[in-house]
Amino acid sequence: MDTQRSETPAEKMDRNWSELLQELRVTQTGVQILSGFLLTLPFQARFTHLDHTQEALYLVAIGLGTVATGLLVAPVSAHRLLFRHHEKDVLVDAGDALAKAGLVALSLTITTVLALIFSFVVGAVAAVVASVCSLTFFLLAWLALPLALQRKRTKQR
Repeated sequence: MDTQRSETPAEKMDRNWSELLQELRVTQTGVQILSGFLLTLPFQARFTHLDHTQEALYLVAIGLGTVATGLLVAPVSAHRLLFRHHEKDVLVDAGDALAKAGLVALSLTITTVLALIFSFVVGAVAAVVASVCSLTFFLLAWLALPLALQRKRTKQR
């Protein structure tokens, strides 16, 4: 039993799975909208004005968006396959790893889209600056901050 919550291991796994699903609902919607937007770009009149670098950025962005979508939806598929097999711990661990990988892919997708937009609107130098700023933001907000909070909490115990 978890002494802090008075829950059994099975109850803890159920709670962890529910929390993961809530997080995935938020990210899945965003990444699907972003991927859908990227899929429509080639059908826009100005798409033909992209240079080779911008076309490459677009292809990287659409590839990363597809990977992010796949990773963030994968826990649902895993749940379907493992449903009623009493493998909730395996499911929670796999879902956690897939969600983390999906967030990395999502941050890279957003950074690449930002680079494409800045490259098209302002130029290559601005695209590099925007990309560095974007990656720095994601590293700080999505990695450094949670790790710092975890360390702070561990020291308080």
